[in-house]
Amino acid sequence: MNPVERFMKYVRYNTQSKERSDSYPSTPEQLVFGQMLVEDLKQIGVADAHQDAHGYVIGSIPSNVDQEVPAVGFVAHMDTAPDFSGENIQPRLIENYDGKDIVLNEENHIVLSPEDYPSLKNKVGKSLIVTDGMTLLGGDDKAGIAAIFGMAENLISHPEIRHGKICIAFTPDEEVGTGVEYFDVPAFGAEFAYTVDGGAVGGIEYETFNAAAAMITVHGVSSHPGSAKGTMKSAVEIGMEFHHMLPENERPQYTEGYEGFYHLTHMTGSVEDARLFYIVRDHDRAKFEAKKQLMEQAAAFINAKYGEGTLELVLKDTYYNMREQIEPHMEIVDNACAVMREMGITPEIEAVRGGTDGSRLSYMGLPCPNVFTGGYNCHGRYEYVCVEELLQSAEFLTRLAAAYAK
Repeated sequence: MNPVERFMKYVRYNTQSKERSDSYPSTPEQLVFGQMLVEDLKQIGVADAHQDAHGYVIGSIPSNVDQEVPAVGFVAHMDTAPDFSGENIQPRLIENYDGKDIVLNEENHIVLSPEDYPSLKNKVGKSLIVTDGMTLLGGDDKAGIAAIFGMAENLISHPEIRHGKICIAFTPDEEVGTGVEYFDVPAFGAEFAYTVDGGAVGGIEYETFNAAAAMITVHGVSSHPGSAKGTMKSAVEIGMEFHHMLPENERPQYTEGYEGFYHLTHMTGSVEDARLFYIVRDHDRAKFEAKKQLMEQAAAFINAKYGEGTLELVLKDTYYNMREQIEPHMEIVDNACAVMREMGITPEIEAVRGGTDGSRLSYMGLPCPNVFTGGYNCHGRYEYVCVEELLQSAEFLTRLAAAYAK
């Protein structure tokens, strides 16, 4: 089974993760999918493939060289984002794309247009895998899983390709920030690794955001609106007041590059009680800490104005910029770039406006930059994967694995 066939098979499994779940993984469907991946790994010859008690799928390909070479890891995540529906995904292959609008769903007038998504303008003549417009596709990160499988099959079926020990891991719950909560780095066995969770061909990243999650709980006082003067405290209005104390120009829709943001992901509430949920992001650690401090100052102002205990702020760091941990090991980035150039691919090093499992793994002692899969527009109905780039990803991983044995 080639990576494209495997990808088309895997995206049909609904493996959305869930925020604020009491279980790990956060959804049972990820365990089911992981069990299937174990069987598929064994079928291609990864004899030690297994799923551990926390749902991690782990396997390895033994070294076939006599000399001492580093053990290299490759990691992808099994879950898909909870942002948009991942149920009943219907992938569709478009061959020889003509550069025009792609009608994803005629009944609902959903169109994937190069005017809205300029990356399509570079895909003329190539093959694309798209959605039916009603779900996300799941290229993030089942394209990464398919590419790693492609690499593994290449190495196992071609013993003439010399390589050291190759360590493979598929993780749950990356999309909700807990993907490596219980990951056993020493047991994994790799000296360093690559997360296969990027986008356009040539992409390699070793910088991510510093990230935190914030939950605000507002306690109001409800009373009859006809006699509310001096007694009512509207929790939803106080929550809105807090929100407007944060810089308006530091929201996702107004930022790019190295600019951080505050993102109100959702809120619920009434006069009596309200909750606001944020993610806070910045590449620069000092600016990241300043953003959190501003939220604390805004909370203190609200409590001084409306009474102590009116607003509760809970801030929790999620991950940090992995650049600090990877820079002492830049040879793993340089080696990946060298392999890309050998393939005629121009490396595109960019800072991730997000995070990967590699962010936390790098701080757990496993330096872990991120590389491309050929996926675009993740987390929504306009997601697509370029077939040629997915196949290039599998070939790149194969060559990268072999490079450390030379």
